Amino acid sequence: MTQRKGIILAGGSGTRLHPVTMGVSKQLLPIYDKPMVYYPLTVLMMAGIREVMVITTPNDADQFRSVLGDGSQWGISLQYKVQPSPDGLAQAFILAEQFLAGNPAAMVLGDNIFCGCGLLNLLLEADRTSRGSTIFTYQVADPERYGVVDFGSDGVLQHIVEKPSVPPSNHAVTGLYFVDETAPERAKNVRPSARGELEITSLLESYLFDGALSVQRMGSDFAWMDAGTHDSLLDAGNFVRTLTERHGVPVGSPGRVALDMGWIGEANQEKCAQEKNLIEGPTPIHLSKPSDNSTNVENISDSYAETDLGGSTPNTLISNCLDKDKDQTVLLQSFQKIDEARKSGRVAGFVEEVVKANSS
Repeated sequence: MTQRKGIILAGGSGTRLHPVTMGVSKQLLPIYDKPMVYYPLTVLMMAGIREVMVITTPNDADQFRSVLGDGSQWGISLQYKVQPSPDGLAQAFILAEQFLAGNPAAMVLGDNIFCGCGLLNLLLEADRTSRGSTIFTYQVADPERYGVVDFGSDGVLQHIVEKPSVPPSNHAVTGLYFVDETAPERAKNVRPSARGELEITSLLESYLFDGALSVQRMGSDFAWMDAGTHDSLLDAGNFVRTLTERHGVPVGSPGRVALDMGWIGEANQEKCAQEKNLIEGPTPIHLSKPSDNSTNVENISDSYAETDLGGSTPNTLISNCLDKDKDQTVLLQSFQKIDEARKSGRVAGFVEEVVKANSS
């Protein structure tokens, strides 16, 4: 199986966050106790991806190198590429063509934050798809701000509409895209939109036309945040703080994921944390290691399904965490189940084992 590589698109001028982004990339702003870029990076790492290219602006490239380095502290390899001008998300696959070298890829936007008990399983399932593209959708209250999927009466994906004035659904396409090795060539065939950009929607539509586009729906037990505005930046920080301080759940920690994946040792992780002043609590959530991959994936999924993290709408996962007056018992019990399972050995090291199995 060809090893998938990762792309973090961290370009743009961050105008929605002016004036705070006039001197620093928005993807380097803090989300509670870590730079924003840590969060999308850990998503790629959870998918077993160890080679990642960060695409950013000419002015910000040195800042990213200073913050992230070459990735060796986390057992991964980080490379950097400059996007001369923000000419659309699909352009990232053209810029990264040499880096990808015919490998499939997963691209995540640098201001997107994902969290959820079933995230690991979604990532691994998408990674197992060798042909075509997989996108992840999330129900939102303001779909006109996003690319939106249009499902037919039979529930089959028909179209993807970019920022529609009359949205056909409230299922927004998140900033996480798994694609096969044809993505760079497809991106070259995308025609610029009316605003002069190579739209990711057009690239995804080419997969859809070929019958090679899959959709993973993120339900109420997930949280997805686009931290590109002042309000969403504050909400994201409060959300992570709640999970970290109240529930002991580390979110967006490359060191923790690398340790759980077996890419670095305990001493390495502690040294890295000390150097970056990021000493973390002892409670991990990203790991699992069943004796039988296929059987235990189902068992783990079933155990997650037993606990409703959010309620009737996806946004309740976030609002429940942020609302101090809400009863946190259900959410806390869910994370406790994960931690207990890890300590018992039922799920410890699962990511590494599954990734190795899929790579053979």
